[in-house]
Amino acid sequence: MKTEILNCCKCGSSEISFEIPDGDNKERYVCKNCGYIHYQNPNIVTGCILEWENKILLCKRAIEPRLNTWTIPAGFLENEEPLEVGAARECEEEANATPVDMRIFSIYSLVHISQIYVMFYGKLKDGKHSPGLEESFETKLYSKEEIPWGELSFPIITENLKLFYDLEKSNKPFTGIIDKVNSNYVIKRN
Repeated sequence: MKTEILNCCKCGSSEISFEIPDGDNKERYVCKNCGYIHYQNPNIVTGCILEWENKILLCKRAIEPRLNTWTIPAGFLENEEPLEVGAARECEEEANATPVDMRIFSIYSLVHISQIYVMFYGKLKDGKHSPGLEESFETKLYSKEEIPWGELSFPIITENLKLFYDLEKSNKPFTGIIDKVNSNYVIKRN
């Protein structure tokens, strides 16, 4: 998924071409005026499956996309922010929740939207949570049987929760790819 570049971010020129730059093997936007190559790379999303007394913390989304659906606390990693710090920040922002004993749980490539998801698993400190900032209407702890499976926000959230309940005994991170083919999501676990 590439974003069309209309003006160069270095010189402001609108003379932009889509070509394979010298020494490269992939088409990229190149400024014809100053030669700047506009690289477009995947965004990184990080979050955390938080557990308290055999229940998982979910947040009801107060923002688009997928308004009013349930998710785990997660969001885009900021520049110069370590993965674990970003995941903990998202827990604080979306659920006023503090994770402890975090470890990497899964890494997935969502190739159809150029995103990399790095999810952690952690314990919810003190069991305290509440809707945070403007991103969550509600936060709630769910047992496996109580999770609103049909109301989860994204396939990656469903995949991570299924992994958690089906394969939680593993101590190594899970990896995989999620792609969209003919309007259907295709999930490949490595």
